[in-house]
Order: sequence, then C-alpha cells, then structure tokens
Amino acid sequence: MTHSAHWQKAIPSPSQQHRETALARQGQLTKPAGSLGRLETLAITLAALQHTDTPAADRISIAVFAADHGVCAEGISAFPQAVTGQMIANFVAGGAAISVMARHLGATLEVINLGTATPPPVSDGVIDDSIAAGTANLARQSAMSTMQLEQALAAGDRAAQRAADQQAQLFIGGEMGIGNTTSASAVACALLAEPAVALAGPGTGLDAEGVSHKVTVIERALARHGDNREPLAVLSSLGGFEIAALTGAMIGCAARGIPVLVDGFIVTVAALAAARLRPALREWLLFAHHSREPGHTRLLDALDAEPILNLSMRLGEGSGAAVAVPVIRNACALHNGMATFADAGVASSQ
Repeated sequence: MTHSAHWQKAIPSPSQQHRETALARQGQLTKPAGSLGRLETLAITLAALQHTDTPAADRISIAVFAADHGVCAEGISAFPQAVTGQMIANFVAGGAAISVMARHLGATLEVINLGTATPPPVSDGVIDDSIAAGTANLARQSAMSTMQLEQALAAGDRAAQRAADQQAQLFIGGEMGIGNTTSASAVACALLAEPAVALAGPGTGLDAEGVSHKVTVIERALARHGDNREPLAVLSSLGGFEIAALTGAMIGCAARGIPVLVDGFIVTVAALAAARLRPALREWLLFAHHSREPGHTRLLDALDAEPILNLSMRLGEGSGAAVAVPVIRNACALHNGMATFADAGVASSQ
C-alpha cells in the first residue's frame, strides 16, 4: 500500500516552550496552585499544541462521516440500514443532536457520505465521497479492499485539509452508520488482542440476547481475520468506511497542527488505529467523554486517556465531543483572562 500522501507527513511536536510558559502562568494566576485542576492542564496542553500563549477553541470544525455496513445482514442492529441515509438528511436539515450542538457552538458542520445501502434523500449539503454502497459483510469476508481503504483514509485527510483551510483551532470527528459498533468492536478486539465479549456492547439498544448474538458474529469475524494486528490490515478486514476515514482525518489534523477532540466508542477505536499507525499522533488527541458503551473503558486505558466528561452518553455523531467544548473554552478563558498575583497586587503563597 502506498500511503506517502497522508501517512508519512511529519506530525509536528507540541511546543515545549509554550507548555512551560503556560505552566508558569498558571502558577502566577490569582488562585491556589493547581486549584483549577484539569482546566489548568487542558489550557496548558492546548497552548503547547497551538504554539501560542493564548490557547483558544473558538473556531471548531466538525465532520460527520456516514457509511453502511454489510455485517447488518447478520442481524446485529436494533435499527434498519435505511436509517443511515435518513440520518444524513437529518444532519443536513439541522435536526440531529450534532446539528444542534454545532449551531450552539458556532462550529462548522460537514456531513460526508462514504457510501450507504440506501441513498440519502438529500444531496444538497452533503459531501459525496462515496466509495461503495457500504462495506462487505465482515463476518464472512474482508470488509473492504485495499483500494477502498485507501479511498476512505484519503476522504478523512481531505476533511482535515478543509479544517485547516477554515483555520480550525479544534477538530471533532463524528460518525453515523447502522452496525458500526459491531465493526468498531471487531477492530478494537483485533488491535488489542481481546475477546469479543470484552468489547461488544448494546450499541443502539440491543438487549442481552442481542449483545450475545453480536459477540458470536464478532467472534466469527475475528476467527476469519486471524492474528494480524497491523492497523491497516485490521481496518481493511474488519473496519467501516467511516472508521477508516476518521483514522485518516485524525492523522491529517495532527500533521496540519490541529488538535483533535475525540468523541466516544467508535471514534476512540479510530483513534487507537491512528495512534498505532502514527504514535506521534497521540499527543494531538484530547478525549471528550467516557461513553456508556462498555468497551470504551478498555480503549481509554489502552490510549492512557482521561476523558473530560462522563455523562452516560452513547449517541455518537460527535455529540459527546461537542458537549465537552464549553469546558475547553472555559479552560482557555480562565487561562487567558485571570489576573496574576502581580497584576492584582495580591500576595501569593510563600
């Protein structure tokens, strides 16, 4: 596979100088040292990533990648596949959770169709990066060809370029695809060498019997796939177009110096694949929330990630990441706006 276009781009390092300046400033603000807790570390991290003394999360680019999954033929979802295309229309019309949050945050929202089983009822406002009418059934054959994987990764990289063109200070990737928790769980199992039962959960709302069936389907996929842990091989065999596109988008954002705010279970699986491909990417990831999807805990541990929020969310779309943005904005406002002890003429601790 040739990945020179977007894989081998250098990923810049965070600025140690800006990190130290931000750390020093936090020590001088009119408060007991460390008393703003993780709001302090968020501001310091962003200052280093953005190479600035005044970190900000005002300009936010959100990209929602949508695609269908052939594994739905195994009856692993509570919803029919037609919902993927219908939800694309809902995103564009402004009715989905992420649409509401994008408006609320003043963020740009892109909806990218990578290939649905049923064409979405709208085309206006949708970026058409269609690869095929969904992936193949990963329980029985490789989900996608090498060429299709390359197309999905490149679609993600193009989204990163558009975020850079918008001078985004933060990127959020979201996903939509009926059946995609099955695909994401399979990818995570392969990358982490974990059994299906450790990572499969209810997704859009399966009961215990449904989850048990899903575990069986993932076990079949893993048996077919074998022991190959190489991230591109795993994505091609077990992934979804949107999971691969998210992987490409995260690497593309890091290469362009844009911090990434990672959403829940499915986006975290893509983050794990991306970090395995390019370890330098890990420093560019902030983790928004702890999903209620049971496998998310194991993924966060594997990435040594401490999410900002835990609200028992499991919607996807990038919604959990969007909800965490005000916390990041507060962290930046406090860092940039508070007086130092010297400014305020307040005696600091000895």
